[in-house]
Amino acid sequence: MNKRYLHTIPRDEAKKLFLEPFVPPDRVETVPVAEADGRVTAKTILAQRSIPAYPSAAMDGIAVYSDTTYDAQEQQPKRLQEGKQCIPIDTGDPLPDGFDAVIPWEELQPLGEGGYAIRRSVYPYQHVRSVGEDVVGGEVLLPLYHKITPPDLGALLAGGVCRVEVIAKPKVAIIPTGDELVPPEASIHRGEIPEYNATVLSAYITRWGGEPQIFPIVKDDLELLESAIETALTSADILLVNAGSSSGRGDFTARVLGKLGQVLVHGLSTRPGKPTILGYVKGKPCIGVPGYPVSAYLSLEWFLYPLLCRWFHQQEESRPRLQVQLGRRIVSELGTEEFVRVAAGKMKETYIAHPLPRGAGVTMSLVKADGILTIPANSQGFEEGERVEIELYRSKEEIEHTLIAVGSHDLALDLLASVLRRKGQKYRLLSFHVGSMGGLLAIRKTEAHLAGIHLFDENTASYNIPYVEKYLEGTSVVLVNLVHRTQGLLVAPGNPEGIHGLEDLFSHKVRFVNRQKGSGTRILLDYMLKQKGLDPKLLQGYEREEYTHLGVAAAIAAGTAQAGIGIYSAARLYNLDFIPLCEERYDLLMTTEFYHSEEGQVLLEAMSDPIFKEEVERMGGYSTRDTRTVMYESRL
Repeated sequence: MNKRYLHTIPRDEAKKLFLEPFVPPDRVETVPVAEADGRVTAKTILAQRSIPAYPSAAMDGIAVYSDTTYDAQEQQPKRLQEGKQCIPIDTGDPLPDGFDAVIPWEELQPLGEGGYAIRRSVYPYQHVRSVGEDVVGGEVLLPLYHKITPPDLGALLAGGVCRVEVIAKPKVAIIPTGDELVPPEASIHRGEIPEYNATVLSAYITRWGGEPQIFPIVKDDLELLESAIETALTSADILLVNAGSSSGRGDFTARVLGKLGQVLVHGLSTRPGKPTILGYVKGKPCIGVPGYPVSAYLSLEWFLYPLLCRWFHQQEESRPRLQVQLGRRIVSELGTEEFVRVAAGKMKETYIAHPLPRGAGVTMSLVKADGILTIPANSQGFEEGERVEIELYRSKEEIEHTLIAVGSHDLALDLLASVLRRKGQKYRLLSFHVGSMGGLLAIRKTEAHLAGIHLFDENTASYNIPYVEKYLEGTSVVLVNLVHRTQGLLVAPGNPEGIHGLEDLFSHKVRFVNRQKGSGTRILLDYMLKQKGLDPKLLQGYEREEYTHLGVAAAIAAGTAQAGIGIYSAARLYNLDFIPLCEERYDLLMTTEFYHSEEGQVLLEAMSDPIFKEEVERMGGYSTRDTRTVMYESRL
């Protein structure tokens, strides 16, 4: 067999190869019923007693002899005397010998001196719980391979079962590998990465019923990895080796697994998840999990989850699916099955989904994802506006209460989302950073509830309104101010390059990082360069683009750029120096219909919240003097 990396095969074929040799060992352990929730029965469980074990009252009232009530009528009530013909009884009390029915208090007419009048007869065992009504001794309480639920715990205890035999949890070893890895609590230096995948993988294992065992980080060394794998497999039932699954100089996982056992698969025709390894060592399944977080989590879902389902003799559960309309075009490579994380919301009667960043290392794309879109290997992707089906990570109800903001990035939007949550609102605010022009067009195409825009018009020296009138003619919209904010140059702490204005970017030959085309910040920069007669083609790094102010700040803080343009709050977060250039207006654009809707009013109330305004101004470089003020409303 060709075990060389890049001998990729389809995911379904890989899954079949991996699962076919696996035979669950059916290892059993006995646990107290109180600890059995979520466990899987290892045998058929029979009731050890009946419940109730005796006839008992099902209602509060009086116990009677049913045959003494037959002549009771509405017009001729029957009198019963306490002690002779009836006895008071409470729910759950044993039925006294000879008595065979209960009459509830509300059906009785007290007559005094222990007498009661009844106006209708009762039949034998009326309002009486018979022996074994709930559980009959010897009957099946739970079948074999049944996943125990909270109600099952009550049935077990009622039936006299206090300890239950369940399938033992598989021990799943996790070995993180890589010279660059350090514990997450350690201070991070250049070239180091915090090791967090093991914790996430461990959480998935626990959720799926396994017992994770995280081993120490192993450096990129063939002999060290071999020793770690052999040690882990002395106690583990399943092995995960995280990272080292590709074909680089320090990637030894496939080589070691092949030496100690058999590698069945090394490479999937998927994206992400391509460098996955599947094999067996000492009869135990082993997965070489890719190091990139998104690839790692998907690899686990594709192969470890079905493996654990087989271990527990359970069917794989599929996620609910939802028909959505794509808010942006998605291009894919023929021959590769691709999985794109998406976030979604509901616009009128249509669900709209926007793709999130597709990189295998973008952990936050999983955090923000509402679902995942599968692009088949024989497809080159989907067009904007095309209807597709996604698998849901969140409930449909949560997506229906998601407010989609598409447009320019601003930290105030993140604070606004937090205010909505803090106030206990059912709405969730989700923002996509595609630039002001992208946001404006999303409103025009009814693909967003609101758009953050700050588009400077050089002809009128004003913000936003000229663009709205030009591009949204015929659309009824409202423009509401969110903040005024300061734009300027972000530079390294201490301003080592001695930058004091735009001219210095050219004369000092500074490495610049820009915002993307169509963003309000890019339009503003181009205007200011034009005003000063500066040629952007001569600015080193002008074509290098970031999609957020924080992205610009992060690049400068990391030393990959020396200057960039952005807002003061981003510079402050990264402890950068800031050279102010101008104040601009950042507005929220929305349709008139949304403005007057329930969710629109909820959003406006959150903007008026004093806590929101206080938190915004505390970030620095902001003014909320016009927050929630309507700056423009189209007249149709």
